[in-house]
Amino acid sequence: MNPMNDEFYEIVLKAYAKDSRYHPESYEFVMEALSFTQKKFKKIKHVSGTELLQGIRALMLKKFGPMALTVLRYWGIKQTDDFGNIVFNLVEFKILSKDEHDHYESFKNAYDFEEVFDKGYRQLLAKRLKTMRF
Repeated sequence: MNPMNDEFYEIVLKAYAKDSRYHPESYEFVMEALSFTQKKFKKIKHVSGTELLQGIRALMLKKFGPMALTVLRYWGIKQTDDFGNIVFNLVEFKILSKDEHDHYESFKNAYDFEEVFDKGYRQLLAKRLKTMRF
């Protein structure tokens, strides 16, 4: 076991004890999405809330496809604002840091989950099917 992972999970459990709206797995996903977003935007350190939400959207579709909305609901995440709450919970527990440009408002109503994860997934699938050979 990696002691850093143990420490991370202990902190996530503390965050969950303080704010039980979001399943502990959602915190792990946000950290994975952060790494994914840093690679996507070729940034070593800081990404903006807007960039993180783009990375979250891409990673949700990649990992969960048509199950993305179901997974989000299971985690207690109903809108992009919820990702902002998770990020700022991680900031509060010093897992993440923020700078003067980081504001919760950048997470508010950034995109509609039904549009992105339901209709958006079906559009992505249709596009992929057009390029496949049968």
